[in-house]
Amino acid sequence: MNAHNESGFFTEENSAEVVIARNAGAEDARLRQVIDVLIRHLHEAVKEIEPTQEEWFKAIMFLTDTGHMCNEWRQEFILLSDVLGVSMLVDAINNRKPSGASESTVLGPFHVEGAPELPLGSNICLDQKGEPMLVRGRILDTDGKPIAGAKIDVWQANDEGFYDVQQKGIQPDFNLRGVFRSNEEGEYWFRGVKPKFYPIPDDGPVGKLLASLGRHPYRPAHLHYIIAADSYETLTTHIFDPDDPYIASDAVFGVKQSLMAEFKPVDDTARIDKAGFDGPYLEVEHDFVLARS
Repeated sequence: MNAHNESGFFTEENSAEVVIARNAGAEDARLRQVIDVLIRHLHEAVKEIEPTQEEWFKAIMFLTDTGHMCNEWRQEFILLSDVLGVSMLVDAINNRKPSGASESTVLGPFHVEGAPELPLGSNICLDQKGEPMLVRGRILDTDGKPIAGAKIDVWQANDEGFYDVQQKGIQPDFNLRGVFRSNEEGEYWFRGVKPKFYPIPDDGPVGKLLASLGRHPYRPAHLHYIIAADSYETLTTHIFDPDDPYIASDAVFGVKQSLMAEFKPVDDTARIDKAGFDGPYLEVEHDFVLARS
């Protein structure tokens, strides 16, 4: 028996090593490295959990159901990656920034290519629904110098927590979306409405998993940004409302302390007129610092 084991027969004790040894002929060294690591940790997890045959089959069926939920507009495996914190971990590993540069966060599923490029100060809320908001700030480099001509792609949910692509025929196309360019001083500003928290899609296996774990599916209110400029790394990020009820329990772990932005009420008549609103509004100010590429 010992001779057989030494020859590479599978046992509970040497399970991972035996399987990994079979991968020795892989032509792609990176693929082999990835699979070997996954095998090692998966076998360690199974040995720690000691699942029954029924439990393991339930796990397989969960993954099967997750795959069946995927289609051309929904990717349930990405959702699973999000709620397990893996998406944010991969983002963090791939977006390590120098000191002083703004932090990134997940892109999210609702970005749309081709949003209109608008003059600074434009209102991206096309249906005029919601609490008016002025968003302003600067695009800077890590030395604090302004970056002129930076492309700022912004999008957000409405006051009910829905993006335009979720409410075709209800919201206008490209509602609460726009592309702006920073001026010579690196400044940007635009008008929108205060966004609301919203749930990630929770009608599939991932949503059922969250419910089983006693977790909610909500993301706190936020605005999305993709900021790009020549000679700088493109930044994909959010800014968050620190007073949102879900700010400390984002379902996909996207909140970072540095991305908080206070939503300040403004009721001064002169400022209201200057901002182009008809009445009181919220002002949100946040600067972004880009790292050189």
